[in-house]
Amino acid sequence: MVADTVAPPVATRPQRPRSRSWLRLIVLLAIVAVVLYPLFWMIGTSVKSQEEIVNNIGLLPRNFTPGNYTDGWTHFDVSFARFFLNSAMVSLLTVIGNAVSCLLAAYAFARLKFRLRGLWFAVMIGTLLLPGHVLIVPQYILFRTLGLVGGEWPYLPLLIPQFLATEAFFVFLMVQFMRGIPRELDEAARIDGANAFGIFRHVILPLSRPALVTTAIFSFIWTWNDFFRQLVFLSDLSDYTVPVALTLFIDSTSQSAVGPMFAMAVLSLLPVFGFFVAFQRMLVEGINTSGLKG
Repeated sequence: MVADTVAPPVATRPQRPRSRSWLRLIVLLAIVAVVLYPLFWMIGTSVKSQEEIVNNIGLLPRNFTPGNYTDGWTHFDVSFARFFLNSAMVSLLTVIGNAVSCLLAAYAFARLKFRLRGLWFAVMIGTLLLPGHVLIVPQYILFRTLGLVGGEWPYLPLLIPQFLATEAFFVFLMVQFMRGIPRELDEAARIDGANAFGIFRHVILPLSRPALVTTAIFSFIWTWNDFFRQLVFLSDLSDYTVPVALTLFIDSTSQSAVGPMFAMAVLSLLPVFGFFVAFQRMLVEGINTSGLKG
């Protein structure tokens, strides 16, 4: 007679209490609600009438007023579409300038050897300590002396610094990224006959894609939302960008068009949101990547 065999007990993973999971979910939802409340409030205010904006501070409007969007779009002598085109042009050219110039500067600091390289890198990092409001006065005097302020191409004072690798943050970001790329790849390319430019073209540039995407996203968002520099250098209404044009809805000498202002503010968020969603995966990869993945 064969004895019955008893199967050994299977170890089960202890389950977490459901109360703890529900508590964590509630906390996360509360944080999301606090963070997104200003956005929802702005969207709700964009479809409120002028009187209801003052009297109703809730999220939902009592009287739905979609006319704020058409009023804001045609509020000025210049269509608001012109302001969007100006912002898009300045932002895209800034992205190109920062990506090209900062990548070349970072390659020089990370891979090339030249005299006083450490000193110049320290000076570049030191510029991060200077607030932009301190630099705006000498920049304005310089461009005014060169006749570039209020000229035929009024955006040159906003674009020229971007093509000269003046954004030390992006240079530092790319330098740190390139230092994670193995130098054995440079040696292998050099053995195959590649010079410094060939190494940059065939080795560094393809592998620096995450850092380039990160630079592009931040450059676009920061430039699209920039107000102070654009206010200083732009003087003609037809040359204004979206952040500067939004301030024109508030007039201290007459009735302010708050509803149309919030409507245009909602529309101004769409390009930034779309740009971020399109490159979100590459942005996270560029921030988290400190070297090559095997």
